[in-house]
Amino acid sequence: MRLSRREFSLALASSVFAAPAARAAGAVGKGGASDAALTAFLDAAFEAELALDPEALTGLGRKEQQDRFTDPSDAAAEARLAWRRGNVAEMKKRFGRAALGPDARVSYDMWALELERAEATTKWRSHGYIFDRNGPHTGLPNFLVNQHRVDTPADMEAYVARVAALGPTLDIYLNRAKTSAAKGIRMPGFAYDQSVELVGRLTSGAPYDGGADNALFADAKEKAAGLVTAGKIDAAAADAFTARVAAAMTGALKPAYGRLLAWLQADRAAADAEPRGAGALPDGAAYYDAMLRLQTTTGMTANEIHDLGLSEVARIRAEMEALKATIGFEGKLEEFFVFLRSDDRFYVANDDVGRAAYLKMAEAYLAGMRARLPEQFGRLPKADLIVKRVEAFREEPGGAAHYSPAALDGSRPGIFYVHLADTRATPTYEIEGTVYHEGHPGHHMQIALAQEMTGTPEFRKNYFYGAYGEGWALYVERLAKEMGFYTDPYSDFGRLGREIWRAIRLVVDTGIHAKGWSEAQALAYYTANSPQPIGKIRSEIRRYFVTPGQATSYKVGMQRILALREKARTALGDRYDQKIFHEIVLGRGSVPLPVLEAQVDRWIAAPA
Repeated sequence: MRLSRREFSLALASSVFAAPAARAAGAVGKGGASDAALTAFLDAAFEAELALDPEALTGLGRKEQQDRFTDPSDAAAEARLAWRRGNVAEMKKRFGRAALGPDARVSYDMWALELERAEATTKWRSHGYIFDRNGPHTGLPNFLVNQHRVDTPADMEAYVARVAALGPTLDIYLNRAKTSAAKGIRMPGFAYDQSVELVGRLTSGAPYDGGADNALFADAKEKAAGLVTAGKIDAAAADAFTARVAAAMTGALKPAYGRLLAWLQADRAAADAEPRGAGALPDGAAYYDAMLRLQTTTGMTANEIHDLGLSEVARIRAEMEALKATIGFEGKLEEFFVFLRSDDRFYVANDDVGRAAYLKMAEAYLAGMRARLPEQFGRLPKADLIVKRVEAFREEPGGAAHYSPAALDGSRPGIFYVHLADTRATPTYEIEGTVYHEGHPGHHMQIALAQEMTGTPEFRKNYFYGAYGEGWALYVERLAKEMGFYTDPYSDFGRLGREIWRAIRLVVDTGIHAKGWSEAQALAYYTANSPQPIGKIRSEIRRYFVTPGQATSYKVGMQRILALREKARTALGDRYDQKIFHEIVLGRGSVPLPVLEAQVDRWIAAPA
């Protein structure tokens, strides 16, 4: 039976809230029992996948295997890939795609696609730079601090076990980095320097020396004290827990960091004097092409992405010129950029008072947007959102703001993180756009709504495709303008600055990795076309060097979402409903861009 467009839209919305019991009973649409059976199969498969990934379990707020980390060895990666091959083969054997309903076919196709993506990821596993600034040396302590929840003495026992396992786990990562280096795969020299500095931060303070508590040790004390406050243990037991954490840190973790530091310092001499892109690595061109496919979920080539970036930079520059004239600045656009980078009015004080003021401004923008969300969206997320400064041990001047999802059970809110080590690298005219991107209606809203879906396989609540997720977050920066936000013209210019930043990424990322651009070339192009502070620009460019392709996902995704919206508006005319469009985009979780296009096309094609 073909649904009308209105019925299709309502069915999509209601399916998001359909109870699992109803689904199991067969109320699952065209595919009937086959759809329910596929969902059950995929849910069991996702549970099996999670059983191989203790860190993912913790990230979801669950406590199974809470005393260990995910095995990062190559052998474990091959075992996970072999499992996925077998599971997809079993799915294809048991289920005929043609017998499934439309949404079940999407789940089927996405699960099969994940095997293709896993094949590519595993194939190029040794090409990734393990110990860049976001590597396990900083990521695992951050994971313990922010995601390992302690509600009971057993949770604290697991925490102690994980601290003890940190050193051996880092050693496995180090062996992988050494193997890659032997193949001629080394991260740029600046990344070695960054990690040397970070290791210094991570191994300073008590219990390593007589300074203030190390961030990990302070977290252990806080979590143990929380058990005392809750009446779960007494003070003596808390002291015993923190003593065991201290012993694990000094007995196993510190030597592991020492081994990592020694290797970073020794191998630094073999790194290129000037950073080079992925194209300079063994089989680098094929590696970069694979990363573009993984990140954009499209078949766009490096040249196509580069040309799109050049076109978008030109378009946005024209909008900047018009807004500059409205503001009344007399001078060239490049001179206006210098003014924005240097004038004190656009920066809070570089101290704790200024940082608190920055966070307060972010919270105010969030509150203003939250009140207006019902104008554009029929459903709002239940999960809470907080704004937080990045922890000192991993903070970087000019580092990009980012989002950490809430726990599925509501025990941990979504977190919008801001780097405030140097407030001169975080201008106030960018706060508003950053808030909409990371919070509402950007990452927090999209991811929280996906997590809160019912009536769909569990994996679809938790997988994240960068071109979709980052494309959505960039799309809503423009949507906020359409809603009447950015009333301060400088904030509006900051919005354009953020959009041109993502267009610049298309040019610079492909320039570095496919066209052999130097860091100086990338810096010159970026600086000539962006008002961002030089410190932030340099940080961004170095991010592109160590994560090939990732930066292209934002603008590619945004352009596709905008094109789909225009396609729907043109096809539907007066019948176009933006709330329904947003439900179509958000209603089934993160998906590859071709899947999103198919969903919009189904809506358009449904009879009036």
